[in-house]
Amino acid sequence: MPGTTGTTGPAGTTGAAGAAGTTGSVDRPTAHAWAALGGPPELLARVAFHGPEDVLPSGLPVRRLARTTVAVCSLAAAELAAHRTGAPVPAVRVDQGAVATAFVSERHLTVDGRTPVTFAPHSGFWRTADGWVRTHANYPHHRTRLLSALGLAADAGPEQLAEVLGRLPAERIQERAYEAGALAVAVAPGSPTVHPLVEHLEVEATAGVGTTAGAVPARPLGTAPLDRPAAGIRVLDLTRVIAGPVATRTLALLGADVLRVDSPRLPEADDAHADTGFGKRSTRLDLATPADRAVFEDLLATADVVVTGYRPGALDAHGLSPEALFARRPDLVLAQLCAWGWTGPWAGRRGFDSLVQVGVGIAAHEAAHEAAHEAVDDAAGPDPDGRPGVLPAQALDHGTGYLIAAGVLRSLVDQRTRRPGGRHLRFSLAGTASWLLHGIEPEAPHTASPEPYDPSRWLAETDSAFGRLRHALPPIGYEGAPADWSRPPGRWGTDEPVWL
Repeated sequence: MPGTTGTTGPAGTTGAAGAAGTTGSVDRPTAHAWAALGGPPELLARVAFHGPEDVLPSGLPVRRLARTTVAVCSLAAAELAAHRTGAPVPAVRVDQGAVATAFVSERHLTVDGRTPVTFAPHSGFWRTADGWVRTHANYPHHRTRLLSALGLAADAGPEQLAEVLGRLPAERIQERAYEAGALAVAVAPGSPTVHPLVEHLEVEATAGVGTTAGAVPARPLGTAPLDRPAAGIRVLDLTRVIAGPVATRTLALLGADVLRVDSPRLPEADDAHADTGFGKRSTRLDLATPADRAVFEDLLATADVVVTGYRPGALDAHGLSPEALFARRPDLVLAQLCAWGWTGPWAGRRGFDSLVQVGVGIAAHEAAHEAAHEAVDDAAGPDPDGRPGVLPAQALDHGTGYLIAAGVLRSLVDQRTRRPGGRHLRFSLAGTASWLLHGIEPEAPHTASPEPYDPSRWLAETDSAFGRLRHALPPIGYEGAPADWSRPPGRWGTDEPVWL
């Protein structure tokens, strides 16, 4: 992936390429992520980990990334719970088995015993004339665009796709797909760009609503139960696929009234919504029509949080740029998510976890790691095929989702304890990838865990509008945390566009 020079993180923290200092027994990645979120460092002593260690095996420190993102989200929830109950901050104890299970929640999902297909036949790695490319064609419109960009008929099968891709250079495929609005990324050895884990933007400077002293205070929250610290918080969820929906699914777990809003022209896959729709409601509004736009504006007028998951600038035409949002709601918490980072030549490109892994060098790194292990295990040496590798989970998606939820929870406290006014946070899958590649120390080899990993311990079944669901339980772990969501997912887009 082409890029610009490295960037630093928010004021007072290091960027994704740095490692935050720590003292005593505080976990270094947790200290780094908590500092990036602006969390009080004295609360880090509340965090502990337990459970199986031989989970999410990888050549990169995926286990540490996963447990850290859940830990800071749990700590942020505990901090908000203490603020609203008046009690001390509860202890945080994160179970690594629960984390590992939640990070592959889409793989554990079954619907009436049926296991959903994670990737469509036209998605995956393909050999090209000079290397490898990865495509993402899970949505029908992405598949149609990809086939059209390559001169194939709309009903062309994977075999025809493979034949065409095998004759073309990987970068040419990538650029032709990009120009057509399709998704294909050439496997790269690495990226020179280092994106920050979290970006904090000054709302006053962005929206022009005055000085800090004149900032509009957020509304008082009042008390809330320990297991629902976000009770009464209204969240507009403008996200899709995994990372954003994981964030809002987590906020719903903690008691927030989360309403997902989608365009009726951009349908969602039932299986994806069955996995990430827990605890939330879902409606469809066409912001290009006056009637639906008026409904949305009424929702926004009393929302506390807006979470978006679209490319930079994609929502601006609908009056939903950060400047426009804060001009109307200067006390808002806005959390934005994109794939490739907020600066650089790829900032405006479409992307998913699997493609970001390819573009930033993770796929090449994991291929080398797997090849080394095969060489040790097989006297004949590694498979010469050279197929790129993958992480053991969509870890960029899930990890970023928990970071977003943590950032929102922290902002709710920060607005009411430090300074009033809105909060503007930006996250990216590329930022989380930079942190995984450069900001977390590699794990030392360890012996087999004395506590074997059995994911069934963190799975549950519930009835829903989709049928009987087997699903992963939430991994949020603080004393008094909720054990499950209050409601199963409903059908996508069928709820009324109103707050509860």
